[in-house]
Amino acid sequence: MSQQEPESDAAFGAPARTAAGFTGVVVGMRHALGAPGVARGTRALLRINQPDGFDCPGCAWPEPSHRSVAEFCENGAKAVAEEATKRRVDPAFFAAHPVAELATWDHHRLGKSGRITHPVVRRPGDDHYRPISWQDAFALVGDTLRELPDPNGALFYTSGRTSNEAAFLYQLLARALGTNNLPDCSNLCHESSGIALTDTIGIGKGSVTLEDVHTASLIVVVGQNPGTNHPRMLTALETAKRNGAKIMAVNPLPEAGLLAFKNPQTVRGLVGGGTDLTDLFLKVRIGGDQALFAAIGGLLREWGAVDDGFIDEYTTGYPEYAATTPDWGAVLAATGLTRAEIVDAARMFADSDATIVCWAMGLTQHRDAVATIAEIVNVQLMRGMIGKPGAGLCPVRGHSNVQGDRTMGIWERPPPWIDRLEEEFGIAVPREPGFHAVDAITAMADGRASVFVGLGGNFAAASPDTAVTEAGLSSCELTVHVSTTLNRSHVVPGRTSLILPTIGRTERDERAAGDQFVSVEDSMSRVHSSRGRLRPASPHLISEVAIVCGIGQATLGDALPWREFADDYRAVRERIAAVVPGFEDYERRLRGDGFTLPHPPRDERRFATPDGKARFTSSPLSMIDSPPGTLLMQTLRSHDQYNTTIYGRDDRYRGVSNARRVVFCNTDDLERLELADGDLVDIVSHWSDGVERRVKAFRVVAYPIAFGCAATYFPEANPLVPLGSTAKRSHTPTSKAIVVTLHKS
Repeated sequence: MSQQEPESDAAFGAPARTAAGFTGVVVGMRHALGAPGVARGTRALLRINQPDGFDCPGCAWPEPSHRSVAEFCENGAKAVAEEATKRRVDPAFFAAHPVAELATWDHHRLGKSGRITHPVVRRPGDDHYRPISWQDAFALVGDTLRELPDPNGALFYTSGRTSNEAAFLYQLLARALGTNNLPDCSNLCHESSGIALTDTIGIGKGSVTLEDVHTASLIVVVGQNPGTNHPRMLTALETAKRNGAKIMAVNPLPEAGLLAFKNPQTVRGLVGGGTDLTDLFLKVRIGGDQALFAAIGGLLREWGAVDDGFIDEYTTGYPEYAATTPDWGAVLAATGLTRAEIVDAARMFADSDATIVCWAMGLTQHRDAVATIAEIVNVQLMRGMIGKPGAGLCPVRGHSNVQGDRTMGIWERPPPWIDRLEEEFGIAVPREPGFHAVDAITAMADGRASVFVGLGGNFAAASPDTAVTEAGLSSCELTVHVSTTLNRSHVVPGRTSLILPTIGRTERDERAAGDQFVSVEDSMSRVHSSRGRLRPASPHLISEVAIVCGIGQATLGDALPWREFADDYRAVRERIAAVVPGFEDYERRLRGDGFTLPHPPRDERRFATPDGKARFTSSPLSMIDSPPGTLLMQTLRSHDQYNTTIYGRDDRYRGVSNARRVVFCNTDDLERLELADGDLVDIVSHWSDGVERRVKAFRVVAYPIAFGCAATYFPEANPLVPLGSTAKRSHTPTSKAIVVTLHKS
């Protein structure tokens, strides 16, 4: 089926009101025991998220101290199935399917083709990927990198599934070459969180532990859908609820995982009614969160519900913040809520002695994302909710090591420990910032960058403005993708293109010094080991660590001990311990359940800001204007995907079967726009550059989303996101706030 054709056998029903339960077990098992087979699938499931097993390739939600035998969710089972599948993309597959044909396949079909078994190359003038030896592949990359007139002509992209060890070596490779061009998936997703938190509390990470979630009095979930994106979070919310917590959900559309949870590991969850989660649901207008928290802050000040002692001792900027008075007319217009709803929300904050606010990309991918997150920090500081048990700030990260990658130095700016890196390895590291993800696309498009190396991920599908992104990749002299399965990036190749297949998280990693393991960092700064147990999908696969070392050796020679690192990952961790603060005695501390990195605001109410205090900030309220006849659109995941990996074509929680080209709209908006449920429409986005961005043949689905708003799945809707539409300061694409019109097909 062409990506432009409507899905003729699609079906639609009522949205679900509960998440997980018996159906989730059945669906997860069907995936995990289907493509991998019963024996291989069972072995994988018994090791996922266990102390002696491997970290789930999906989300970064932390493991509890007391783990069940089945410490995974439905989507974790799907992720394992994707990696442990028996399907193979081997040289015969590439011989049978030219790149031009593969480029017509949709994301689901590409991913389901199977595991890539051999390194392959597509050379100029050829339309097929063909086998290449590892030695020749590394030589091709090394020769190309060395011949660049400027090392800034190379881009080193990283996905959030890369281990700490591979990430550290990857940034070492880039910086030893002479560039800080290390764009990563954080640029596309959570960069706004890091900037806002660094500005206000001095560290770009959340300030809570899993135990804090269990013991909180109030948990506020904003712009996040845990039922699909972080399903194991539901277990933590259920624990908190049974310990007496209240839960507030703020989202433009109701999500099953925010309403009720049927825990599949309990009798009540399998056959009973489950646990009601949300005490207050606020159906906020897209982009209205900044105004909402500004209004909550104003009410708390008005009521005197502030922690004066905390403010006086640990903060600065409160008088300026307190002098701001929200304009209620602007607040109500921006949020789409009533004043009574906002008052109810503020009362929940005022009544709570331990509050956690959680958020994800529903906040970070907006023009004013940094200011919005800072407004949440204002409310938490005013209530003294930093460095207190059961309280704090909780940005919920996506892929399982996206936070660890940044800790290891995957960043377009030199990390704060750059002097240690230079001293440890005897190299000179450039100080000027490199390209973040959006800059990288622009650099490819205008010829400033000609080599793209992707360590995991699917850059073509994950990035905004798909036509521009794909044209940039295709214009490169060399594209290199380290991957486990096929994805869209492989079928928009550069003049020469390499696919370097790697072992996955689930698989044994045998090197010269014996079986190896790697380490990762979860959303709450806990570092632990991950050791695969399955036989690799092909004897020709090698690890990400070995691939990075192979490229490093071929590019930079013996100046750095690449062979030693590739043979024994303990040597890598020894260098991490010497360079990265918090990783002292790394090898020993990884034993057992691992360790939690220091977090000064949480641990001792110490803030690494210029004046040593947490900062209140003030920003003018802003509202994205959507002219008459338009809607404000956000992209989101279906329940059958994780990021750009499409596990299936259903979205069970939203009542969608066998369809992805859909647009969810409020029924009042459909009447206003003279559209009907089931109509086929083209979606056109509007941006100041005058370029028409259009996706075709999307089916309208009437849905209880906030008035004036619409939602579509990514990556299908990514062509609508203009490259120039980014968050202030973080440069994150504004995928959650695009002005669109709907045109009948």
